[in-house]
Amino acid sequence: MPESIFSACSSLALLGWALLVFLPRQRSAHLLAAVGIPLAISVVYLVLIAQHFGRSEGGFGSLSDVAQLFSNPALLLAGWVHYLAFDLFIGARESRDALRHGIPHLLVVPCLLLTFMLGPIGLLIYWGLRTWRTQGVHLTPEH
Repeated sequence: MPESIFSACSSLALLGWALLVFLPRQRSAHLLAAVGIPLAISVVYLVLIAQHFGRSEGGFGSLSDVAQLFSNPALLLAGWVHYLAFDLFIGARESRDALRHGIPHLLVVPCLLLTFMLGPIGLLIYWGLRTWRTQGVHLTPEH
C-alpha cells in the first residue's frame, strides 16, 4: 500500500509539473496544478499523519529525532507527499508570478524544473531571475 500511495502521489505531482511547463497560460491547467493537485496530495498527507503520527519514536527537536521519526516508512511517505504538495504549490506560484511580471516562460522552465527536483534552490533561482527581469524586488498583491 505505501508503494502505491508513493507512486500515485508522485505521478499526480508530475502531472501538475507537466501542466505548468507545457500549458502555462491555460487557466484550467494552472488551476489544477496550483490548487487541485496540491490539495489532493494534502489530503493524502492528512490521512497519513492522522493514522501514524505519535505512533513512532522521534520528533522535531533535533536532527537525530527527525531521523528516528522518518525511520517509520509511513511517516517517511508522509514527508515525501509533504514535499510533493508544497513544491508544486511553490512552482505554480512562480509560474503565475512570472506571467504577471511578463517574464518569458522559457526562462521560467529551468526554475520550475529546479523547484521540482531541488525545492528551495529552484525558488532561489526564480527569485534571482525575477529580480533581474523586474529590476528589483517588487511585491504585488495577488489578484
